[in-house]
Amino acid sequence: MSERLPSRFRIVPRDAAVRRRSTSFLFVLAWAGTLAAAWFIASHTAAPRLAQADAARKRAEQALAAARGTLDSLQQRESTLARSDQISRAANAEVQDALAERDEEIAALRADVAFYERLVGSTSQRKGLGVHVAEFESASGGTWRYQIMLTQTLNRGAISQGQMRFTVEGVRDGKLAAVAWDELHQQRSAPGQAYSFRYFQQLDGSVMLPPGFTPQRVKVTLHGDDAAVEQAFDWKTATAAGGK
Repeated sequence: MSERLPSRFRIVPRDAAVRRRSTSFLFVLAWAGTLAAAWFIASHTAAPRLAQADAARKRAEQALAAARGTLDSLQQRESTLARSDQISRAANAEVQDALAERDEEIAALRADVAFYERLVGSTSQRKGLGVHVAEFESASGGTWRYQIMLTQTLNRGAISQGQMRFTVEGVRDGKLAAVAWDELHQQRSAPGQAYSFRYFQQLDGSVMLPPGFTPQRVKVTLHGDDAAVEQAFDWKTATAAGGK
């Protein structure tokens, strides 16, 4: 008798199959309900929080923009104030320099007034055109700077005009010698220094003495329309007055 092969089919009672499909349907339905509940809870809890977070982000961006604007404004103001302070400092320095120059001018004018008062005061003796003082000071390059003050108080309403020259006398190569105006200026026919004043005038300039020459005195001559004056000054006294 041949052996029977097992069958690929299985006989299941109908009620059992129905119960299985019902169970699967209920499971799917429960899973869908769970998803719906989760979506509902999320939409009613997370969504408001998301909206609040978005609103907070916008407020933060606005605050940041305002802070940046304020920072730019403050930086611009600081730059403007720094520039203004720099300009003020420069202007103040210019004012201080100008005041210092004015103080020097005032001091010089006061000295001139004091000299004028001594010169033409009620107790002073009136004198004609003359050389009040001659000063010499050594400068660079072997040159000598001079300041010669001319005065006249005899005729207070007149203007003294003319030319001033001087000659330096001394010793050269063991012999007496004189260095004239032309040689002092190292040119031929050097013009005299013009003067024109009512009471006093200071003449300034520079000359050069030749090498090997030892000065001993300076002789100043004034040639005007109505006067000719010649005065001599000791060189040591003239250079001592000039700061030597």
